[in-house]
Amino acid sequence: MLAAGCEREAEPAAAAAPRATSPADPRPIVLCVGTSLTAGYGLDPGQAWPGLLQVRLDAAQIPLRVVNAGVSGETSAGALGRIDWLLRQKPRVLLLETGANDALRGLDLGPLRANLAAILARAKALSPAPELVLFEMDVPPNYGATYRAELRALYPAVAQATGATLMPFFLDGVAGHPELHLPDGIHPNAAGHRRIADNVWRALGPLLREAAR
Repeated sequence: MLAAGCEREAEPAAAAAPRATSPADPRPIVLCVGTSLTAGYGLDPGQAWPGLLQVRLDAAQIPLRVVNAGVSGETSAGALGRIDWLLRQKPRVLLLETGANDALRGLDLGPLRANLAAILARAKALSPAPELVLFEMDVPPNYGATYRAELRALYPAVAQATGATLMPFFLDGVAGHPELHLPDGIHPNAAGHRRIADNVWRALGPLLREAAR
């Protein structure tokens, strides 16, 4: 079951258009574009952090509607490939969480930088343009100090170049804590997503409140 007001975005079909905002729910949209970390792999959608964010918004009486457009296994190239379709919903806020799968595969970071910049540029071209938030990513130390440093530097640089707000590493307090992960040791469990939702709310609550005005 979805958390109240939080929707899971369907995969685009060849001739399909995104669902229009329901006349019964005209609240502006917070569009969460991301990977399995946003989709809530292995969990009920209401347990994933976008669903929990909707609960926080409702409790604070902030009239925004969260749409979860996370896709498990997606790379930044995949996100770029579907962003035009997703942006037809005219979001008030775009939360972009992608790049983890690029990095975990050890892919060259040049295309990741370009894909992030292109996604944010397309969103920025909307009229009115949504608030842009880029989620910072990291990889475990075994990927090497150089690769990790380059990845860590990439997100702040793209955020600054595009005017996006940088969401600090949103797995802070979750990564490296086995008790907050599913048995695969990779994906956060329900408790992990609650911690993520705390991180997101702490960092972005004021921005979301302002965006709803």
